[in-house]
Amino acid sequence: MQTSPRAAVDVGSNSIRLLVVDGDGGRLTRQMAITRLAAGVDATGHLDDAALERSLETISGYRDIWREHGVTDRVRIAATSAVRDANDRDRFFQGVREATGIDAQVITGVEEASLAFAGAARAVDVAMPTAVIDIGGGSTELIVGDDAGLAGSVSLQLGCVRLTERCLLEDPVSAQHLVDARAFIDDRLDEADARLAEQGVDLADAAALIGVAGTATTLAALHLGLGTYEESKIHGSRIPTGALADLSVRLVGLTSGQRAELGPMQPGREDVIHGGGLILAAVLTRYGFDEVVVSEADNLDGLVASLA
Repeated sequence: MQTSPRAAVDVGSNSIRLLVVDGDGGRLTRQMAITRLAAGVDATGHLDDAALERSLETISGYRDIWREHGVTDRVRIAATSAVRDANDRDRFFQGVREATGIDAQVITGVEEASLAFAGAARAVDVAMPTAVIDIGGGSTELIVGDDAGLAGSVSLQLGCVRLTERCLLEDPVSAQHLVDARAFIDDRLDEADARLAEQGVDLADAAALIGVAGTATTLAALHLGLGTYEESKIHGSRIPTGALADLSVRLVGLTSGQRAELGPMQPGREDVIHGGGLILAAVLTRYGFDEVVVSEADNLDGLVASLA
């Protein structure tokens, strides 16, 4: 029996995304806007006024889109790290309610991990057990599971925006700040190892690694040498560990302006993509993965599936 169309909005630290599907789960539209909601949150604990305004305007525009596709009440708006970390998060909730009539929710790192695994693991062909990495603006989720579901997960205070604001303070990055960034990543991964071990999980035991979200997909587009961002070519693509390491070093050596000129770079991602590249390269190397398989399906797909 066919159901009515539904929509999900993923409010991330760097970008806000919309997915609208029909009653059978077929995609009607998928949209993304970079609003940098996490700007300054790591340092101040508060949402930046301009970033909040950009984000609420984007969500308001998404409301118009889902209504055009016939979505009425089957909408889920989920916020992640930036809103979780902000002391004044009620400003965001009130703004969303006024703009859409819907109450947004903050999902925990565990919920975010579960949704990302559900969206990614069934979208690409990989060996099990598999790991999924979701590098966001403010946090990174590391998830391990198999056909039976999740075995363990951890959400780290480590994302491309957070790492850039803490460590990558020059443009291009100085040698010392690169050392600082790698040390910060290593410290967070030490934390991941300990927390996963408490769940009886070792990331190095995973047979494959799936990368989801904007950092991984953009790095895939750059690795493939695409002139523009082409989802059909990015989904399911594979980046060897050595190639990813070389790409991350290349991006660190460029200025934001130079990164912005790279063909598939989405506006607003050029000043943080190098941080995301360092995180992904470190995970591949540390845990002995030969490659990362990139999936366009992620926690957003999991969100909309939860409304079925």
